[in-house]
Amino acid sequence: MSISWHTILAIGVGGFLGAIARAYSVHMTNKVVPLEFPLGVLLVNIVGSFIIGALFAIFAHYTVSEPFKAFLTTGFLGALTTYSTFAIESFFLLQTSLVLGVSNMILNVLGTVLAAASGYKLLHFFIK
Repeated sequence: MSISWHTILAIGVGGFLGAIARAYSVHMTNKVVPLEFPLGVLLVNIVGSFIIGALFAIFAHYTVSEPFKAFLTTGFLGALTTYSTFAIESFFLLQTSLVLGVSNMILNVLGTVLAAASGYKLLHFFIK
């Protein structure tokens, strides 16, 4: 299976916009709520997970083009959510505080899975 140039372009544009949204969101969250805990990363991971759950509920009921799906999921949400940042921040937190490091990992993993499930279930409920 090959990927069309439309889909590649859609992923690139989505990634560009998602990365900007991530940088701005994390910066503003950390500016408004200055903590040692990486709250901005946690929030974009949870919000992005909720959105991807909601989108997949929509995709289950409506036909959406592959480039548009790729733009939203692989591109925008892939760049918006920050699991590589989450990984390195968890590593550094573990070096200074076991409690903060483990809390960050648990909240990100459970929070994002619950958010994705919530987004899916909520939209699935309203689309029926």
